[in-house]
Amino acid sequence: MNRTLKALSSLLAYPTAELQAASGDIGEVLGGDRHIPAHLRDDLQALLTEFAEGDLYDLQERYVLLFDRTRSLSLHLFEHVHGESRDRGQAMINLKAQYERAGLFLSTAELPDFLPLFLEYLATQPLKEACATLSQPAHIFAALAERLRKRRSPYEAVFRMLVVLSTAKPKETDVSALLESPDPDATDLVALDRAWEDEPVQFGPGADAGCKDSLIARVRGALRPAPDMPQSQNPRS
Repeated sequence: MNRTLKALSSLLAYPTAELQAASGDIGEVLGGDRHIPAHLRDDLQALLTEFAEGDLYDLQERYVLLFDRTRSLSLHLFEHVHGESRDRGQAMINLKAQYERAGLFLSTAELPDFLPLFLEYLATQPLKEACATLSQPAHIFAALAERLRKRRSPYEAVFRMLVVLSTAKPKETDVSALLESPDPDATDLVALDRAWEDEPVQFGPGADAGCKDSLIARVRGALRPAPDMPQSQNPRS
């Protein structure tokens, strides 16, 4: 199971030549996991085939359009929970501290709520604890899967699998609440600008400290290398 979480983490990382080269090894990991339903195993294999055979620049462009330019598909979990509120900063601090207690130390360029990093951390935890932790953002995974389904994106299978692995399944009301938020097409630049529009900066008493979060939120995962697969890694030092 830990290797499966690392495999799913790799599938959500920015496409690189290294990821393409490792696609066969990732497929072996996923193919040997009995927890993966047959239909999802086929769908994940289809995504891996695209990685292995597709043009790298096309794969990277698709990734950027989906996960970097489309706020409703952000791979930063707290984007869907806290948005630009000041609670987001404290949540980042708490999650970073949780990683460090497990021996996983981040570089200054990494945001702790980036989903591939979150999955890499869970891969170091006992199975029961990892699946229970996955349950907390399971409604986010379900909403992202639905949005990707509408786009006919093979990435949908990764999020469906994360829901399968979660101990507690998401409440329909929680998923529906997320799906009510704007979900513009990545090619609609006007709608995208509106979705990413910052709140006016205020100063003095009552000013919202979340204004700088919007800048942090745009430091995307595209610069992160994919975690090595399929070999297990020790937590970073």
